[in-house]
Amino acid sequence: MPDTAVPSVLFVCIHNAGRSQMAAAFLTHLAGDRVQVRSAGSAPADNVNPAVVAAMAEVGIDVSAEIPKVLTVEAVQASDVVITMGCGDSCPVFPGKRYLDWQLADPAGQGIEAVRPIRNEIEERVRGLINEMASADGT
Repeated sequence: MPDTAVPSVLFVCIHNAGRSQMAAAFLTHLAGDRVQVRSAGSAPADNVNPAVVAAMAEVGIDVSAEIPKVLTVEAVQASDVVITMGCGDSCPVFPGKRYLDWQLADPAGQGIEAVRPIRNEIEERVRGLINEMASADGT
């Protein structure tokens, strides 16, 4: 059973090596223990994209030790909000969950110059999500 005192968010992309890793890192960094954060991929890569690691390091967030994880039904069931980033139909849908689909460029195979704007857009969306969740909680 998820902890109902703390909302939980699952970020999903195909490889769990770029967009979802950045989003999870930003939410963890900005919200701390006010939100339980997960990320996963429908076809996880072996490692986090090195350009993503470098881009996140530029903003003071270390994702170098993160490992891409496979998307499981249990992770979706345990989350209040599921945010997909290009995983298409491979993300299971359950009643009572809130689903958002963030259309973002894929950083796979891109250099740091291409990853920076994606990182910045993800940070902006995560900040908006935090504000939205705080408003819903009345905090």
